[in-house]
Amino acid sequence: KALQTSSQYAAKPISNSRLKYNSGMSSMPRQALPTLDEAAGFSPAQVVELALDRATLARDVGQLQQKIAGLEHQVDWFRRQIFGQKSEKRSVLAPAEQMSLGELLSLAQTGTPPDAPERSVAAHSRKSSSKAPDAKAESVSFFDEARVPIEVIELVSPEVAGLTPEQYEIIGTKESFRLAQRPGSYVVIKYVRPIVKRVATQLISCPAAPVGVIEGSRADVSFVAGLLLDKMAYHLPFHRVHQRLLDAGFKVSRPWLTQLGQQASSLLEPIYDAQLASIRASRVIAMDETPIKAGQNGPGKMKQGYFWPVYGELDEVCFPFFDNRRADSVVKTLGLTPAQSAVLLSDGYSAYENYARKTGLTHAQCWAHARRELFEAKDAEPTAVAEGLDHIGALYAIEADIRDKKLTGEKKRDYRLTHAKPRVEMFFQWVARQFENQGLLPSSPFTKALAYARNRRNGLEVFLTDPDVPIDTNHLERALRAIPMGRKAWMFAWTELGAKHIGIVQSLIVTCRLHGVDPYDYLVDVLQRVGQHPAADVHLLTPRLWKTHFAANPLRSDLYNIGK
Repeated sequence: KALQTSSQYAAKPISNSRLKYNSGMSSMPRQALPTLDEAAGFSPAQVVELALDRATLARDVGQLQQKIAGLEHQVDWFRRQIFGQKSEKRSVLAPAEQMSLGELLSLAQTGTPPDAPERSVAAHSRKSSSKAPDAKAESVSFFDEARVPIEVIELVSPEVAGLTPEQYEIIGTKESFRLAQRPGSYVVIKYVRPIVKRVATQLISCPAAPVGVIEGSRADVSFVAGLLLDKMAYHLPFHRVHQRLLDAGFKVSRPWLTQLGQQASSLLEPIYDAQLASIRASRVIAMDETPIKAGQNGPGKMKQGYFWPVYGELDEVCFPFFDNRRADSVVKTLGLTPAQSAVLLSDGYSAYENYARKTGLTHAQCWAHARRELFEAKDAEPTAVAEGLDHIGALYAIEADIRDKKLTGEKKRDYRLTHAKPRVEMFFQWVARQFENQGLLPSSPFTKALAYARNRRNGLEVFLTDPDVPIDTNHLERALRAIPMGRKAWMFAWTELGAKHIGIVQSLIVTCRLHGVDPYDYLVDVLQRVGQHPAADVHLLTPRLWKTHFAANPLRSDLYNIGK
């Protein structure tokens, strides 16, 4: 209508500042839009220009709304990391008939419970119990007597005080146990070496001091193994270990502890290399990456490095360290000659996809990461996300059935094809329907989660046809948990070499846990054995094979035989 009647009105100029709008300068004031009286005098060109301005403004507003939604999602994520629940478990509503703890307490406070039904019993009197309050502690064993040192204290009965041994007879004993602790658990081994003079030959001799695993060091192998466990398994920084030693009465320097850790890690490096070679030979390998600060990058700054944990099909894990997150780190870790029909299981990081294309192996994707992307979008689209999580939950229920039935090989593959494959197809049909919804913004967290799963469909379906491929990398994430837990305690590695040594020791300790091997017994044995073991058979010292060949009769510290 404005175009039809525009010739009746004189043209009015429109300032550029009113028509042009820059979304990047949204904080600057804008002039008011023209009134109806002003618009009545516009020419056709001016009306078209105003329409274009309105379209541009609507586009910029839409972009700002998307940006605000994304920023709000980030703020919610950070708020949840600080104050909220980080677990990805979904809240399951309790049955209506089940009372909560709060309801139970309120019932006890506000009213009396209903009387229980009565029944008649014969009148009688019951004797009070004659057992001592701690009698239960006498019969329940809470420790392994073969491994725990026991100090015996013999008590004297007050009833026999003043009597001679001929006046009473001990007919038995009872034992009670208490868990105790000394201020310091460190022990000094004192070797007394006699100086002998032969009368006939007048020759004087003295036995040499025992040679330690670290030549010239005053640290026993038991202390070296315990130091590595304190740092890696129990996540104590060396300065805390140093404080414990000082409080226990030992005068040692903190750099000495660091040197012991470095020298012990160097001794274990050939075993680590053999274990990494075993993982490379696996057909199914899971891989991930986790950050660590290592090395100085100027005054007060640390470099960003990464561990690239790899998990083999024989339950072995290694933590190679690299100072970057580039794709060539995958090549350096796994090499360019994977096993026949090899499968690499990982998250959606492009470095693994590039490696799969370069080597020709099969790239399987992790369903836990696809689920995590959906879970993070639950605040944006709670109803739709709940539906998607139900689809993925059905897949995990099928995997639980497989574990309960203990299916392997072809039976496991057939069960997945029969039960899991239809569920996977239903999930991706659901994803396609969600994309048909025109109300979804491209920058919406929900849309990004759907795109993550849709773009990786081929990798997510690998587990259906290969029974040896897990549905996710959770087994690897459980194994690499030692790295972030340690990082929270000691925060960084002072040098890149120190980060490498952390990876070496953690690889062996975590693998010991996976195979049920005591890390202390293992480290005490291999630290002594590695120096005299043939280099060609160093793979026998990896925790998996050590358990078979040496665990029954391990090498011990001299401290083990004291008092026996």
